[in-house]
Amino acid sequence: MGQVLVRNLDDRVIAALRRKAELHGHSLEQELRLALTAAARLAPEERVALARRIRGMTPASIQQTDSADLIREDRDTR
Repeated sequence: MGQVLVRNLDDRVIAALRRKAELHGHSLEQELRLALTAAARLAPEERVALARRIRGMTPASIQQTDSADLIREDRDTR
């Protein structure tokens, strides 16, 4: 597992997170772990943006094949 050091975090933010941790019955470290895990999840609009970015990596000159056709073709060869 990795570790992260966050410098120059406002003392009021730390105090607020410490209070949240107390309310949830766990340590500040666990509260931070949960907050960072939640923040790392992609929102639906971020997923769409990522898919568009990946799609944009394929040159327009390359003809795309429908994935359903590829799956059907693979299934038929078995």
